[in-house]
Amino acid sequence: MKDREPLFSSKNMKLLTNPLNEDNPITVQVLGICSALAITAKLEPAIVMTFSVVAVLAVSNMVISMLRNLIPPRIRIIVQLTVIAAMVILVDQFLKAYAYDVSKQLSVFVGLIITNCIIMGRLEAFAMTNKPWPAFLDGIGNAAGYGIILVIVAFFRELLGSGELLGFPIFEKIGLYNIGYENNGLMILPPMALMVIGIIIWVQRSRNRELIED
Repeated sequence: MKDREPLFSSKNMKLLTNPLNEDNPITVQVLGICSALAITAKLEPAIVMTFSVVAVLAVSNMVISMLRNLIPPRIRIIVQLTVIAAMVILVDQFLKAYAYDVSKQLSVFVGLIITNCIIMGRLEAFAMTNKPWPAFLDGIGNAAGYGIILVIVAFFRELLGSGELLGFPIFEKIGLYNIGYENNGLMILPPMALMVIGIIIWVQRSRNRELIED
């Protein structure tokens, strides 16, 4: 009998770690940019969106993987959208029940997880051709890779734009305003999210030359 592959083998661990850097959905694959522009003015919504996408993508990937041999090819996209929509509804209701203020800040963007190309891409490209456990890890890895960019962008936009982090007045506490610093209102505007993402891409490619296209 063939030995079963360990749950956290090196192959499976790459499913978790590769999307954090060299195969990041936003900075390498250039997917999910819209939400990165819309919800990163503050750190808290970015963190909540990250956990929401992790829950939706990980579970949806696993469910589609479990059903992959039962889904007729002609309706596979419809089935995938149905599974994603069900998970999004559950996450949305959970946020409204336990984090209502953040749910209001995220507004329609939780619902728009349904159309997030990262999620649809992973279900179609990975979950449909792999077993449930690797699909689950792939979902966590890609959602975390997406989320870490959201958090980094939101960190700098809120800090430099509002002088706060999670509502805590950082610059006021360290006395930065006393030496003449003023909040940069441009950081709160959506175009600055693109600027920050561009800087992240530049840093990433300068550290990993293999990501530079010929």
